[in-house]
Amino acid sequence: MGLWDMLNGNHGKRLLGAAFIGLAAVFLTPAIKAQTAVADTAQVVGGPVVMRRLTQHEYRNIIRDVFGPSIALTGRFEPDTRADELIAVGAGEATITASAFENYDRMAKGIAAQVLDDDHRDQYISCKPVDKRAADQKCARQFIESFGRFLFRRPLKENELAAYLKANADATALVHDFYAGLRVSLAGLLSAPQFLYRQEQTEPDNSGARRLTGYGMASRLSFLLWNSVPDNQLLNAAAKGELKDPQILTRQIDRMLASPRLEEGVRAFFEDMLAFDNFDSLDKDSELYPAFSRDVANDAREQTLRTIVDHLLSRNGDYRDLFTTGKTFLTPRLGTIYGVAVETPNGLVNEWTPYNIPAGRPQAGILTQASFLMLYSHPGRSSPTLRGKALREKILCQRVPDPPANVNFSLLEARGNEYRTARQRLDAHTSNPACAGCHKIMDPIGLALENFDTISGYRAAENGAPINASGRLDGINYTDAAGLGAAVHDNPQAPTCFVRRLYAYAVGRQATQGEGKWLDGELREQFSSDGYRVRGLLRRIALSPQFYRVTAEAR
Repeated sequence: MGLWDMLNGNHGKRLLGAAFIGLAAVFLTPAIKAQTAVADTAQVVGGPVVMRRLTQHEYRNIIRDVFGPSIALTGRFEPDTRADELIAVGAGEATITASAFENYDRMAKGIAAQVLDDDHRDQYISCKPVDKRAADQKCARQFIESFGRFLFRRPLKENELAAYLKANADATALVHDFYAGLRVSLAGLLSAPQFLYRQEQTEPDNSGARRLTGYGMASRLSFLLWNSVPDNQLLNAAAKGELKDPQILTRQIDRMLASPRLEEGVRAFFEDMLAFDNFDSLDKDSELYPAFSRDVANDAREQTLRTIVDHLLSRNGDYRDLFTTGKTFLTPRLGTIYGVAVETPNGLVNEWTPYNIPAGRPQAGILTQASFLMLYSHPGRSSPTLRGKALREKILCQRVPDPPANVNFSLLEARGNEYRTARQRLDAHTSNPACAGCHKIMDPIGLALENFDTISGYRAAENGAPINASGRLDGINYTDAAGLGAAVHDNPQAPTCFVRRLYAYAVGRQATQGEGKWLDGELREQFSSDGYRVRGLLRRIALSPQFYRVTAEAR
């Protein structure tokens, strides 16, 4: 009988149940109390602390960064929640159901079993138990303290440590195996609310308001810049109180911005901003589009992320140029979709190579890349409405109302000589006054992308009728998709939206009124004066007192 089978018996259930329930009751309640403390002054720039459930990406990154890439995750994640266009905001509203906890518990046990098996344990445990068949509190304490510090993003408190040591001792006594008992403690750490939720501790500042503690600062910094837990150097600085020193904080931020791990943080933000999680359920009509496959979809997603990282980090480019740049990366497989020949050193279909779109080609900027065009289309046809709505909401932060419940969509499916192109069908559909207002702000944008079908293949005509891709975006006229990219580049709302979206991602909620004035004023102007460099914007946010100052949590 295995360890987990034994622990699933009556004695084991009592042991684990008492440990986990006790840990949640003892440790989670003070965290909530700390977050609900009332600030002494109303005149404070900041907002409420949000307790956020780890996203799937964060969970995966933490396991990789703490235990290494060889540890496999077995199990199913609870779906991430999206709110106000971001999973990072929805994480503050996400709960863990009983079935979800069972999934987290299974993953925790799987991770613990791998970390402490015969092939891996020596990488993680620097001590040896006096007797492998008996508990060794000194060695167990060393292991639990070391890894608990990373998983909880702070040192374990003495009562927390005592609870995990007791769970280890009780399990070891039950199965007569020190490492099996240690697996129980590690699985407990990975199942604890302090791991599964980002709980930022606060403290009063000199003005009577509240701010994050050193460990809270370290955690918020590392998830923003690296999308993972703080490293040892950052945790040591937090332990010494050094992050409250502006000079030391600056050095730590500059170190993190110079790290290769920054790429992971930037990719995570743009995946969230562009809703790339929807690639997991993306599908196209295989009869109409046989060239589409799961591999093509994955390449499309990766192409955009590589373009963004190369332009913003490697080249330190202007954020706005993402909508006009011709510099990208392609695989031969993706080149087939675009209709261009892509040569790679080894001739592999999944091999990446830099590609500079020639002048005069229809593609220009990320809006004409397959990722955006595929995600915001129907399985069997393109959708100017979906594409226009996505651009308004995700790039310009302009909310488009949902359609009325009684709208007749039959004209959008109409075919024949009268309605051969999407523009003709939409013009007929929007003769309904209830539809015209919203479509007026979506369709002209989406129609500029009608030269691309639902998998981004280029076409000059639809059903034999030439496609008219001209339009107007907030006062700027254009004639094609490249012109639309230029109009977005020059639209002042694009960088304003980006600043707001990045800050909401960083703090897990929409900006308060006071923060909004700072974001739209001083920070937006600094972003402009820096040439719209994203690395500089990240630095300014990370250095700002507003990023660490908090008010009472309302819930």
